[in-house]
Amino acid sequence: MSITVDVLSRQGQFTLDLAFASEGRVTAIFGASGSGKTSLVNVIAGLTRAERAKVTIGGKVLADTARGVHVPPLRRRIGYVFQDARLFPHLSVEGNLSYGAWFTPRAERYADRPRILELLGIGHLLARPVRDLSGGEKQRVAIGRALLASPRLLLMDEPLASLDQTRKAEIMPYLERLRDELRIPIVYVSHSVAEVMRLADDIAVLSQGRLLAFGPAREIAQRLDIVPEEERDEAGAIIDMTVAAH
Repeated sequence: MSITVDVLSRQGQFTLDLAFASEGRVTAIFGASGSGKTSLVNVIAGLTRAERAKVTIGGKVLADTARGVHVPPLRRRIGYVFQDARLFPHLSVEGNLSYGAWFTPRAERYADRPRILELLGIGHLLARPVRDLSGGEKQRVAIGRALLASPRLLLMDEPLASLDQTRKAEIMPYLERLRDELRIPIVYVSHSVAEVMRLADDIAVLSQGRLLAFGPAREIAQRLDIVPEEERDEAGAIIDMTVAAH
């Protein structure tokens, strides 16, 4: 499903000015802290109104300032997963998972609940209070809540940033399963080379509010000049191959 973004947004001294279009299952927004990643996804989600914005998902126009179109965030049907899980502490896991679906018209609900619970490995957690979950479990529940709202697009804003390496390693296989088994486009925000190279089809590299580079992950992987210096220890290679036997 195609995603097109064309944005000009000024916030104080910072200006976000870029455009790209992606057909990938996972489009990564990559860049150093302060490059404009979160500002961009907030425009996509409709949380920020920009001076110029054209956002489409699968041909459906969510924002077009030239035509005076601004679909409210609630009606954009976008699942947003934040750095911290932001679960409701007074609800159980079951209550949190059910919350998003309440805002989706019944005729537009497509989420396969048993399959999502199985993909994320959270079926056994339903009765638990949120306070009894590990960091990795909370993030998986937050992803499940977003998916059960039957979104047109899943926005993930550095969902692993608050986790230690063990929890990151725990969640990455779940993210890969979502990418490979569900037909929901994902915009994945990160400053980690390892994460975006492992997950993304297309990568948009941001620097100071501008688009420094955009293209398939295998091409961007070769551009060490656009990787922030603090991330270069994670640089690696992408190899396409078919496993002949296991």
